[in-house]
Order: sequence, then structure tokens, then C-alpha cells
Amino acid sequence: MKVIFIKNLKNQGKINEIKEVKDGYATNFLIKNGYAVAYTKGSLNRLNNEIAADEKREKEAISNAEKIKNKLEKEKLEFSVKTGKDSRVFGSISSKQIVDKLEEIGYKIDKKDIIINDPINTLGSHVIEVSLHKKVKAKLMIVLKEK
Repeated sequence: MKVIFIKNLKNQGKINEIKEVKDGYATNFLIKNGYAVAYTKGSLNRLNNEIAADEKREKEAISNAEKIKNKLEKEKLEFSVKTGKDSRVFGSISSKQIVDKLEEIGYKIDKKDIIINDPINTLGSHVIEVSLHKKVKAKLMIVLKEK
């Protein structure tokens, strides 16, 4: 029996995948538990419509991320930090501090999307990455100034 998976099932099938399985397994497990639907013309049309809608949503998400990227790359975040002997910074700037500063100027970005490769613990300019989408990453300038 052919089925269309509507949920991911480890080692069996992924969402929107069409697969041939045994009749009993399909009716007693996959369909009963909501992992799949029977393959028919109607379910195939629904699948195609969902795939088209997903592609459209993905393109819109990428487009929105590109717009945010263009604005974000023009920004420069400045932090005034305490320094000690020889202008050494106490601690370092965290992704939480960066997110808070971004919220102040109107960006809503998750802390997990801030990618800091090297610690931001010296005076001057630093460039970090902000993941806006799987395919869109922006570069953000961070400047540390002495208090």
C-alpha cells in the first residue's frame, strides 16, 4: 500500500515522502497514529499544494531575512566597558547583551542566532555573525569603548 507521510518517523519516512509499505503496517500503525495518509489522487493533490505553499513561505522568509540583513549590516553597536590596567576589558560582551542592544534599536533577534567565534573582550571593532535564516547570515559591527 502506498502512503504519504505527514510526520517524520525515524528510519521510516520523512514529511511529504511517498512510500510503499505493507498493508497491515500502514493501516494499523502509520495511518492510525497519524504518521501517514493513504495515497490517493486527493491526498496527492493536497501534498502538491502543501509543497507549493511551503516553497512560497520559504521564499518570503528568505526575502524578509535579506531585508533585515541589509538594515542590520549598516548598524554599529557600541558598548562602553570598564577597563583596568593597560586598557584591558573586564569580562566580555555576551550574546544576551547584543540581543538587548538590538532590541533597543528595534530588532527582534533570538540569542541563539548570534554567532560569536572569538570572545569580544578587547577595545575596538569586532565583527560577529547573525543568523537570520538557514541561508541568510548578516555581519554586525560591535565596537567596545572605554568608559
